[in-house]
Amino acid sequence: MQIRWSQADLDFRDEVRAFLEAELTAEMRRDVRRMTSVYAPHTLGMAWQAILHARSWAAPAWPVEHGGCGWTAAQRYIFAQELASNDAPPLSPMGIGMCGPVLIGHGTAEQKAHYLPRMLTGEHFWCQGYSEPGSGSDLASLQMSAVDDGDHLVCSGHKLWTTHANDANWIFCLVRTSQEAIPQRGITFLLIDMTTPGVEVRPILMLSGEHIQNDVFFTDVRVPKANVVGRIGEGWTVAKYLMEFERGGSVSAPGLKARLERIRRMAGAEAGDDGRALARDDGFMSRLAQAAIEIDSLEAVELQILANMSQGDAPGPRSSMLKTVSTELSQRLTELALEASGAYGGLYQAHAACPGGPTPLYAPPADQGFVGPEHALTVAAKYFNDRAGTIYAGTNEIQRNIMAKAVLGL
Repeated sequence: MQIRWSQADLDFRDEVRAFLEAELTAEMRRDVRRMTSVYAPHTLGMAWQAILHARSWAAPAWPVEHGGCGWTAAQRYIFAQELASNDAPPLSPMGIGMCGPVLIGHGTAEQKAHYLPRMLTGEHFWCQGYSEPGSGSDLASLQMSAVDDGDHLVCSGHKLWTTHANDANWIFCLVRTSQEAIPQRGITFLLIDMTTPGVEVRPILMLSGEHIQNDVFFTDVRVPKANVVGRIGEGWTVAKYLMEFERGGSVSAPGLKARLERIRRMAGAEAGDDGRALARDDGFMSRLAQAAIEIDSLEAVELQILANMSQGDAPGPRSSMLKTVSTELSQRLTELALEASGAYGGLYQAHAACPGGPTPLYAPPADQGFVGPEHALTVAAKYFNDRAGTIYAGTNEIQRNIMAKAVLGL
C-alpha cells in the first residue's frame, strides 16, 4: 500500500504544524514526554481540549453540524500523526470519542443539543460505567439495577475500574431494567449526573501508583427517563455501537510510531553507538524492526477503515482486530523501552514524571530531583500501566472470539 498525500493534504499538514508550533508550550511537550499513562493528567488534558475547541478542532470525527471538522479521512490521519509526533496531550476518550458518537447515532434531538456542546467545551467530563464485580469480560451478566418509578429510574449497584470517575461530572452506564432469559436483553444505556445524591466514588490505585481507576457505588440514585439513550431494555445495541468506537474508532499507529522512534533514540543513547551494542547482544534491533513492520501494517488497515468511516460506515467487527493488535503492540513497545533504558529503567520516580492521576502513596524525595537520564523516567511506570491494555474495552481473548465468529464465520 502506497500513501501519496495530495497538495491539499500537504497544505493541511503545514497548517496543523503551524498551529501546534504556536499553541503547544514547551511545558506541555515536556509533560507529555514524561506521561506514565495512556491518559494525560486531568488539568493538562482539559487545557489542551480548550485550545483545540477554540480552533474547532476538538472532535475531528464528528459531523460538522455537531461541531466536527468536516475533514477527509486523510486529513484526520495527518492530524493524528502530527499530534503524536509533536507530543500533544491526548484527550480523554470517554466523552468526545465514545459517548459523543453514541449520542450522534442513537440520541434524541434534545440529548444531542444538550450534551454534545458541553462535551466539546469540557463543561461535562465523562466516565464510563460498564464493568462490575463479576461482570467484566462477560458484560451481559451485569446486575446494577434500574427500577421504573414513573418519570425516573432508581439505580442501585456497583461499577468497577471506572476511569476518571474521580474527575467526571457525568457517567454513561449500562443498567439492568429487567431480567430476561437472554442476558443481553433487559439492559439500558443511561446517562447519570455524578452529583446526584447516592453516587459515591472510591479510588483504586494501579500498579504504577496512580489514582486513575475507581469504584463507583449507586444507592437509590434517581435518574430521569429522559436520560435513556435508545429504548429501555435495548441498551446492548447501543453499547455494541459504542464499543466499536472505543476499540477502533480512532487511530493508534501514529502514536505507536512516535513511541518507536523514541525507543530507537533511547537505545542509541544507552548504547553510545546508535544501539549497535544492543543489536549485537540479543537481537534487540531485530525485534524493534519487527515491531516497526507490524505498526506499518496496522497503519494500512487503519487508513482503510478511516476511509470507510468517512463514508458513514461504523468500524464493525474490525474494531476487535484493531484493539487486539494495537494493545499488544503497545505492550511490546513498553517491554522494548524497559530493555533499552538499561539499569535506570527499573526506578520508580513519580515525582519526576507526569502521572495520569494523583499518586497518593508515593512520597517524593526532599530534593525533588531524579536519578538517571530523562528518557528512562517513565519506562517502568508505563510498563505496569500498559498491562491493562489487553484487558480494557473487552479482553483480547474476547476480541479473538468476536473475530472468529463475525469475521471468520467460525
